Amino acid sequence: METPGSQSSLHRANLERVVRAVRLAGSLTQAEIARTTGLSAATVSNIVRELKDGGTVEVTPTSAGGRRARAVSLSGDAGIVIGVDFGHTHLRVAIGNLAHQVLAEESEPLDVDASSTQGFDRAEQLVTRLIEATGVDPTKIAGVGLGVPGPIDVESGTLGSTAILPGWTGTNPAAEMGHRLGVPVHVDNDANLGALGELVWGSGRGVRDLAYIKVASGVGAGLVIDGKIYRGPGGTAGEIGHITLDESGPVCRCGNRGCLETFAAARHVLPLLQSSHGTDLTMEGVVRLARDGDPGCRRVIADVGRHIGSGVANLCNLLNPSRVVLGGDLAEAGELVLGPIRESVGRYAIPSAARQLSVLPGALGGRAEVLGALALALSEMGDSTLLDGTLSAATPAFT
Repeated sequence: METPGSQSSLHRANLERVVRAVRLAGSLTQAEIARTTGLSAATVSNIVRELKDGGTVEVTPTSAGGRRARAVSLSGDAGIVIGVDFGHTHLRVAIGNLAHQVLAEESEPLDVDASSTQGFDRAEQLVTRLIEATGVDPTKIAGVGLGVPGPIDVESGTLGSTAILPGWTGTNPAAEMGHRLGVPVHVDNDANLGALGELVWGSGRGVRDLAYIKVASGVGAGLVIDGKIYRGPGGTAGEIGHITLDESGPVCRCGNRGCLETFAAARHVLPLLQSSHGTDLTMEGVVRLARDGDPGCRRVIADVGRHIGSGVANLCNLLNPSRVVLGGDLAEAGELVLGPIRESVGRYAIPSAARQLSVLPGALGGRAEVLGALALALSEMGDSTLLDGTLSAATPAFT
């Protein structure tokens, strides 16, 4: 039995620090592990050797700053995580390993507003199909990350907003999918998962404070503060779409007037172009036409960018993030939308916050949320199983 303060308990704690750092980052050099954990280079070297001997990590040659280095990642067969993303019009599932490698990914159309039961059925079927297709061992599944396009109550885990997902009101997605799949399920809203995806794999890499803005049928933000998602006590942090821009503006689904969402979300923007472009137009189509030079679409996208920029300026004044990442179909418009966002930030944010901010398009496109779901599962899983395997397989450094 380990006692607090003993050499064996200290060694166990150091093992956990190293494994967690590698698990969250995917791959780190030994020098990066030392900086991340605060451990000495010699301690990190000994721990990595022990973990490698136990089959928990893999070490491969790499380079850092022009010098030879060794990259450390968790073993590809150490465990499996699954990501499930419910969008308003799609279902996407991905399977990955603990080395941050995506083994399989598939999406299919789904009207998520119609029925929660239908959504859960389809997700279970798609997860089962991908597990069979990849041949992974189901006993290796460490957890599932699941995203939904609505706010999750932090305490109860239920969806409670009838205005956003009326067919899902009162459901507990984590409990429902956990019962179906027989593994731990962790749930969050799609904007938070988009932020996680971009933080780990995309345009947010290397920063500790960012906001991921997703513009689709609604407008939301995932907030990362000091490297962690900030959800707020009730789980509703980041509802940037409901910042008031015009008290006399259109009535929003939340019941207020003139919310940012009523000036930027697809359901409000597309009708502006229907008389000239028809009723089948989508935001993806608007972006494509704008990039091809259509003046009406370019004007609408610029207006949307300026409105989003007003909301981003408020975020800058309150939270002072170093980076804003724009996701969703609108990000494909590039500078047609990013330029107006920066213009509004420069006008409405305090100068010091505006100078420190970079505004970038998301690097992951429509995959941001499902990759964020994988990152959520990776961040929530414990290290005890991995370490128990290591400690039983390798000779302990302390007895």
